[in-house]
Amino acid sequence: MIKFFRKIRQRMLSESKFSRYFFYAIGEIILVVIGILIALQINNWNEERKLDRLELSLLQEMKGNLVSDISDMQENIGYHERALQSASIILASFENGLPANDSLKKTLRKCSLGTEILSHHDRL
Repeated sequence: MIKFFRKIRQRMLSESKFSRYFFYAIGEIILVVIGILIALQINNWNEERKLDRLELSLLQEMKGNLVSDISDMQENIGYHERALQSASIILASFENGLPANDSLKKTLRKCSLGTEILSHHDRL
């Protein structure tokens, strides 16, 4: 194909048809520019496709993280609800003037949300 165009150029120059050669050269330049524009558009489409895949991957990762966060929060809610129940039991015991016993100490530990409470001389 290149030989074909080369022969056309050489024939036009040898026949001294500069105006035809000029139009031929302009046409060739336009074809090259069109080819470059097409290549750039294809590259842009490819980059957009890559960004779309990256976006989808990030959204899927975010979804997984949110599901994990919800699970953790539900577990924490249950833990805090149990601590609230324990605190209510302890408060009722204090209000009723009940003496401290081992059961109350265990309940107090549940209420403390994992903080270890040491009693002085085995008293509350």
